[in-house]
Formats: sequence, structure tokens, C-alpha cells
Amino acid sequence: MNNQIAGPSTPPGAGIPDAAEPALRVRDLRVGTDNLDLITDVSFTLAPGERVGLIGESGSGKSLTALALLGLLPEEVKASGSIRLSEVGFDVVGASERQMSKVRGDRMAMVFQEPMTALNPVMQVGDQVAEIMLLHRRQPDRRAARRAAVEMLAKVRLPDPEGAARAYPHQLSGGQRQRVVLAIALANDPAVLLCDEPTTALDVTVQAHMLDLILTGVAERDSALLFITHDLAVVATVCERVLVMYGGRIVESGPIDEVFTRPRHPYTRGLLDASDMDAVDGRGRLHTIPGTVPAAGRFPDGCVFRNRCAHATQQCVQVPPLEHKGARAHACWHPVEEPT
Repeated sequence: MNNQIAGPSTPPGAGIPDAAEPALRVRDLRVGTDNLDLITDVSFTLAPGERVGLIGESGSGKSLTALALLGLLPEEVKASGSIRLSEVGFDVVGASERQMSKVRGDRMAMVFQEPMTALNPVMQVGDQVAEIMLLHRRQPDRRAARRAAVEMLAKVRLPDPEGAARAYPHQLSGGQRQRVVLAIALANDPAVLLCDEPTTALDVTVQAHMLDLILTGVAERDSALLFITHDLAVVATVCERVLVMYGGRIVESGPIDEVFTRPRHPYTRGLLDASDMDAVDGRGRLHTIPGTVPAAGRFPDGCVFRNRCAHATQQCVQVPPLEHKGARAHACWHPVEEPT
């Protein structure tokens, strides 16, 4: 495997007591319309201070999962199951918009992929950071919130934070705008931070700075982090544990160093092989996963990966159970045996 994919600087679960109450508990989450399931039977927990990656190809259901956690699904899309924050006395699934407005941006916050769509183009940056603190009554008045906003912009290392606070989003670079979005997300010390491809459009140097800011921000607040990405090197650098998603299902999970060196699901193995720039097949080509991710509603019955899997048999027409063994779990009738 490419040596650029390294394990996290601390061992999986380091500093997290075994009996810690999860900051976030998701159980049997289903998301879809009346006629179509988009996410099925997704369950996981995030402990305080834990960093968990959610990986998979585009169309696997990663971003939709994050939107469900925040109660931001389109009107025609419904969620069932359970999503509970330890600091909130109600279930996100079925919560009213009034209840969720008290949670979003306060106990749970999100850094979106594209800052230009996340920021208001006609509001000064400082006012946007101050607004989230005023909305949740974290500051007594607008003047105090504005001062706190400048301090937050300084914490995410924006040059000239007072000048940046007076700027509009279009006057900042892409990397600077993403730092503003992070400042907004961290302003109220959330218990859970969701990051959806936050570094995709950034160059390598800016990406490294952004990742450092995210890690520093969650460490200072002991926030749980769910980091959504398709970049395996990034998730290996940032996270302690990983959830592999395909077809709206969790197909494998476990500590980063174990999953990335000894994957059990053929899909996970395919992702790792495809990311290894040093490995080629017998014809000198980079490894690929056959086929493409089906459109919503077009995934096969049974194992959702069976139409792209070299290990598929007739048994795979049945849905494989998610088998747990220690900290590891996988859903496959014919798990991979050899290490990467």
C-alpha cells in the first residue's frame, strides 16, 4: 500500500474511556422516500474527543448521513431510527424544526464542502460568525459577539482577523473562506463536529493547514469528529476509527490501522488498492474497482456490492449481517483474508 497512507499519531481510542457516554449515538438509521431507501440500518457511536472517518465513493450515502444527523433532509426525504446527542433531551429523528434550531450550530455543527454556498454573500464575515453566537445566546450583545468573532477568526489563523471580519466572502480566497466556515462551526464549542469533504477544493499546503486547524479545534473542545471524505490518506492522518459506506450501508468499520492493513470487505480492499499509486495490475495499470456506483434505487438486492465484486456467489443475493468481532465489524459472506 502507498506509504503516504499512514496511521494516526495516537492509537485508536487513545484518551477515550471505555465506559464514556457517547457524544452521539446513531441506531438503525434509515433515510429515504416512500418508495426508495437511500440509507439502511446505519448504526454507530462517537465518543467525546473521538475522531471517526466516514469513507466511500460518491453516491454511497455519506453526505446524506450527515444531513440526517442535522435534520436537514429535503422535505420529501424522511428518516427513521434513532439519533441522540448526549447533551440533548430529545431524539433528532422526529424532532421539530424549533428543537433542531437550538441544536444546529451549537451542540452539533458542520463544515460543508463548498464555503461559498455555506456563507451569506451579502453579509460581512464577522457578522456571520457573530450571528451564530447571538442566535444561541453565547454572547450578551452584538458588540461582544463581534469582538468574539474577531477572536475566532484569529484562532483559525486568518491573517488580519479584524480586516477579515469586515470583508465579504467573495473578497477572501477559497482557503480563507473555509477557515471562516470552521470558525462559525467551532464558535459555540460543539459536542459534535461534522466535516463533509472540507479540504477537497484546496491545494495541498492549504489542505494541511485546514486539517491542523480542525484537529486543534476538536482537541481543545473535546468534541467528537465525524470526518467525511474519499481521500484515504487524509482520513488516516485525521482519524482513529473508520466507517466504510457503500450503497447506503456500513459495510466495514474498525480502527484505522487495522482496517487499512487488513481489510475484511472486498469493497474496502478495492478502495485501498485503487489509492495505492505504487501498485499496478499485470498490464501495468492502476487498480480500479469494476463498474460504477449505481444510481439511487439501482443497487442490487442482497449484498449491495455484489454486482461489482469478484468474490460474489449465489449466497450474496441475501443481505449479509454486520458481524462484530472486538472493535472490528464487516458485512460480507466471503470476507478478504490476505492483508494489504
